[in-house]
Amino acid sequence: MSLQGKIALVTGSTSGIGLGIARRLAEAGATVVLNGFGEVETAVAEVAVFGGSVVHLAADLTQPAEIAALIEQVQQRFGRLDILVNNAGIQHVAPVEAFPVERWDQIIALNLSAVFHTTRLTLPGMRERGWGRIVNIASVHGLVGSAQKAAYVAAKHGVIGLTKVVALETARSAITCNAICPGWVLTPLVQQQIDQRAAVDGDQARARMELLGEKQPSLEFVTPEQLGELTLFLCGEAASQVRGAAWNVDGGWLAQ
Repeated sequence: MSLQGKIALVTGSTSGIGLGIARRLAEAGATVVLNGFGEVETAVAEVAVFGGSVVHLAADLTQPAEIAALIEQVQQRFGRLDILVNNAGIQHVAPVEAFPVERWDQIIALNLSAVFHTTRLTLPGMRERGWGRIVNIASVHGLVGSAQKAAYVAAKHGVIGLTKVVALETARSAITCNAICPGWVLTPLVQQQIDQRAAVDGDQARARMELLGEKQPSLEFVTPEQLGELTLFLCGEAASQVRGAAWNVDGGWLAQ
């Protein structure tokens, strides 16, 4: 499948899931715009190896004005934005009664509100050109809950709800909007949870297996490459009637 001539913005794409998706879209021929605060030069080099055009544009996605500036930059530089992948996210773990209010606000702003803002600003151009793909990286936590993850679970449930609304509002067009709901992926966020478990006895391998064993029956991590392949599929003609889906990729988590 070719994405030659398509312009794709992937938020939170300097590492982990976002970088894996960006690599796959670039491999399919898309011009890719990266966004994030990680190792920018390394990320750009990893995507550029596929031969396509790649740039990094910085923006704090907790700030609506910076989101608007980001979308405007993309549209001015390339004249269009065809594929929007909302991936940026953060996590904090604490009981509800002890959850820091500022952390709640940050998580909702980045994990949910930013998806709304990028979408509302991108849709007009997609409608004008008569084609578009919006892929929201939600989480299995957008479909089920877990203790001590109030803000993250609330935000990801919201992303799935927003995905469904956008899918309905674009149902009679060639614009689709879907969500991907990964289980455990070995991202920096998940590694932090493994490190916290391993701090008890120093056994990283055991901590990984304990984390996977509690939720993910396959006992294997989902990979960024697998999520990149699914994103590519959702951008293609074969997925033109996949609309408003919350596609779980979770090693059997929700099958239990």
